[in-house]
Parts: sequence; structure tokens; C-alpha cells
Amino acid sequence: MGRHHHHHGHDHGHADTHGLEHSQSLGSPHHHHGLGYGRAFAIGIVLNLGFVAVEATYGFMSGSVALLSDAGHNLSDVLGLAIAWAGAKLATMPPNKRFTWGYRKSSILAAMINALLLMIALGAIALEAVQRLADPRPVAGGTVMIVAAIGIVINIATALLFARGRKGDINIRGAFLHMIADAAVSAAVVIAGALILLTGLLWIDPMVSLAIAALIFWQTWGLLRESVTMSLGAVPDQIDYDAVAEALACQQGVSAVHDLHIWPTSTTETALTAHLVMPSGHPGDAFLHELAVMLNSRFGVSHTTVQVETGEQNCSGC
Repeated sequence: MGRHHHHHGHDHGHADTHGLEHSQSLGSPHHHHGLGYGRAFAIGIVLNLGFVAVEATYGFMSGSVALLSDAGHNLSDVLGLAIAWAGAKLATMPPNKRFTWGYRKSSILAAMINALLLMIALGAIALEAVQRLADPRPVAGGTVMIVAAIGIVINIATALLFARGRKGDINIRGAFLHMIADAAVSAAVVIAGALILLTGLLWIDPMVSLAIAALIFWQTWGLLRESVTMSLGAVPDQIDYDAVAEALACQQGVSAVHDLHIWPTSTTETALTAHLVMPSGHPGDAFLHELAVMLNSRFGVSHTTVQVETGEQNCSGC
């Protein structure tokens, strides 16, 4: 795409004023969600590591395979929280000459890794449940049910730390889902145990496990799909591409808009580039600044780059 710079005799040193490109980065209304969650991640990791240590100790002392496997399971939560935290932290690091956007996409990668981890865990739960359907075994005793109940409290408490941010940031939603999934698995142990004590029907345990797995799969699939589309640079769900194109085309002096690209730079930030055909000439910096402010307040775009073209040249997609 050729760039058409119109220099006037007096504009040395002011290429940005009368030149054709203008880039504006603004704090988005939902800027860096992950950053405010440092304390939440720390509390969640400490709580879960403490729980794992208690479970593992009791597991070894009582020779309970169920408790030891649950400790391993809760360790995967700690891993999930650590991945989400690393993604959120990396996303706030400053850009450099090699990574000119910084490491913002780390939060998208973290969400994708967490979704994949949850899918693997679901596969393990479903496989074990199917095996138990074919070969019913005596179910968890009183101790395991008590430990599972403690697990529910710890996981829900941790999940609540992330409940606020899960809507606007899929990396935070990944952490939230990990904790909710674990609370659900622990609830399955307690519910199935209680029902089996009442009825004596051993198949209740694997059936409850499968129901929980189906529920978690439904949530995790959405997380996986969204993290993959984000990593491919798709227009974020909350932004209407046509509405943005129309908002640009309606600006005074704009006769056409082309090469409009909108993509996520992190799980909370969005960038936009566009070429505006303006036959009456370059509108000046104030216009470009106001345009960036409008795109930020209306659509949540935090980084706008606009190229102004003054000629009615043949351009792709005009």
C-alpha cells in the first residue's frame, strides 16, 4: 500500500501534523484487568498450596489413594493460577524494539493454555467415570467427603476473588473456571458419597462425575474458542465491525474508508488501523485525536492508527 505524503514548504519537523499517519494510544475503559489481580492470584495460590500440603500429608498417613489423587488434582489448580498470573503480569511489560507491542498477547496465550489444561482434566475425569461405570468400586469414605467439602469452600473462596473480572478478561475467566471446576468436582464427591450412603447404588458416583464433566466442558469450550479466535486476531466479540466502519465513514470530510483492521492486542485491549480517503485534504491533529477518543469511548479501542489519503486514487476495497 503506497503512502502518500504531502509536504508543504513550511512543515519541516512537523511530518505528523500534515503527514498522513497518526497513531494514538489511549487507556481503554477496561485497561489491564489482570494487573489488579496480583493479590487475588497470591491468595489463591497460597490457599491451594496449603490445601494440597494437608491433603498429601493425610493421604500418606492414611494410605488413601483418593486423597493423594485429589491433592494432585488441586496442584493443577495452582498451576492454572500461576499461568494466568504470569500471562497478566507479562501483558503489562513495556514494549521493546523486538516486541513492539510488548508481551500483551501473553494473557491470550495464558487463557488458551488454561482452557487446554481444563480439557485434559475433563478427559481424565470422564475416562475414570466410564471405567467406574463398567466396574463399580466402593466410594469415598467419610474422611474423603470431609476433605472434599473443605475443597469446595477453598475453591469457591478463590473463585470469588476473580468473579468481578471474568466478564471483561478471558485470562481472568480462565482462572475463575479452574476454581469453579474444582469446586464442582469436590461437590460431586460429597453429593455422590451422600447419595450412595442413602441408596447403596454405586453407579451414582460415576454418573455425577460425568454430569459435572459435561457442565465444565460447556464452559471450557467457550473459553477455548474465544482464546483461539483472539490469538488469530479476530475482531473482539464486543465490537461491531460494521458499526466502527460506519462511525469512521460518517466523519466530516471522509469520502471512503478502507483497510480497516480491528484486533485484540491482549485480553483487555484492542487496536485499530484504517485508511480514510479525505479529498478536501488532511484534517489536522485535533481531528485525529478526537477520532481516537471517540473510538475509545464508543468501542473500547485503546490504540488507533489512521492513514489519511487525500487523492481519489484507486485503492483496494474503496
